[in-house]
Amino acid sequence: MLASPLQLIDSFLLNYTIGDVLLLGFVGGLVAILPQRSLRMLGLHTIALGALLVITPASAMEPNSASVLASSFQYKLFGIVLLVLAPVLYAVGRR
Repeated sequence: MLASPLQLIDSFLLNYTIGDVLLLGFVGGLVAILPQRSLRMLGLHTIALGALLVITPASAMEPNSASVLASSFQYKLFGIVLLVLAPVLYAVGRR
């Protein structure tokens, strides 16, 4: 018997954590912002995703077999790096 589409999506997503989804959203947002050439928008995007990575509970980011980073501490550290980098991007941007 064939599996329903939701079961296929669920079985695929079980290998990833919320941290992986946030990193994918960060990269997707970067791709969307780059054609506009706005460092201010890039700074706002970076601070939003950095804050989400920092405030997300570590238990939700425990790595699975296909996770991008090896520990929840690395996700938190990446979020802190984004929070430090974002104000610089925003201040340098002109439009």
